[in-house]
Amino acid sequence: MKITIIGAGAIGGLAGAWMTEAGHDVTLVDRWAEHIDALKQHGLRVDGVRGERHFTVNALHPHELEGPLEAVLIATKSQHALEALESVLPHFGPDTFVVSYQNGFNEPDLIARLEAAGLGGAERVMGSIPNYGGALVDPGYIEFVHEGPIQLGEMTGERTPRLSELAAMLGALTEVQLSDNIWGQIWAKEVYSAQVVFSALADASVTETLGVERYARVAGAVVREALEIAEANGITVEAFDFFDPANYKPQTPEDTGRLLANIQHAIWLLKKDQKPATHQFKKKGSGIWWDIVYRNRPSEVRSSNGKLVTYAERAGADSRLNAKLCEMIYEIEDGKRPLGFQNIIELEGYVNSIGKALP
Repeated sequence: MKITIIGAGAIGGLAGAWMTEAGHDVTLVDRWAEHIDALKQHGLRVDGVRGERHFTVNALHPHELEGPLEAVLIATKSQHALEALESVLPHFGPDTFVVSYQNGFNEPDLIARLEAAGLGGAERVMGSIPNYGGALVDPGYIEFVHEGPIQLGEMTGERTPRLSELAAMLGALTEVQLSDNIWGQIWAKEVYSAQVVFSALADASVTETLGVERYARVAGAVVREALEIAEANGITVEAFDFFDPANYKPQTPEDTGRLLANIQHAIWLLKKDQKPATHQFKKKGSGIWWDIVYRNRPSEVRSSNGKLVTYAERAGADSRLNAKLCEMIYEIEDGKRPLGFQNIIELEGYVNSIGKALP
């Protein structure tokens, strides 16, 4: 199978590097010209949880891409998913299919665009959740921040030969878990990610935000509301390594204790493979924090968790906490609100004021 990865940042770049090393036919494409030039001239340097590595990769500028394509993994930030799809539509062939290899609720939009172009629909699209993490630090340089599996599934729910083949190829990087309900997996990641968005309210590590019980209780309330939004939309939210939805509906203080333990376990999973004595990690917070603090650009919150509010409106569900959280992030991105723990305290006050504190 020939793979084209649109978006050669941390998620796409790491997948492309390890699959290429395993002998697979992979091309990395990115609109950041300096990054592609560096990949062409010097290859890809990776450090982090797996140590210092160097990969020779096949990289192209968008205008150099030629079809027909086969497997297209869209690994851009969520807000650029449709733009990425648009760039490859001229290179579609009879067997081309697209994988939303990113955060966000992008699959329905990708399907709708393909239908509008007369190129098919859900049968052309796979969904995925890459649960490993990294950071594109500089052109040609990615930091591998934490390990994690990939959930992968056809949007039709079928177990197809191409699904098995792509899973085997991605297995060169990490464990791949096939899903018959990938849409439920995607919802699970976005519900869980409400606490990741929360952690970006301050310029601090995840340990300093979610790792503090007082703050974790606020994050837990936000995630509980996000889970209620999913259920109001008739979604069966799937559990995964980072997240057990059953813990996010506490009725008693003991239930809340299990929820807080779940959050601490998630932090442990993110940190367990890091060896600070051998590598000082540049990315200390979430990808949202990384975009705001390091990359100085808008995060993907509007296109991922921000859509939870829209889904809530459609189902008549309460989204006050998630709407407030997203608005605070937007204000930070627009320079109207400084980063800081005062934001977490403000959100804590709001949680209490509307009666949504955890028991």
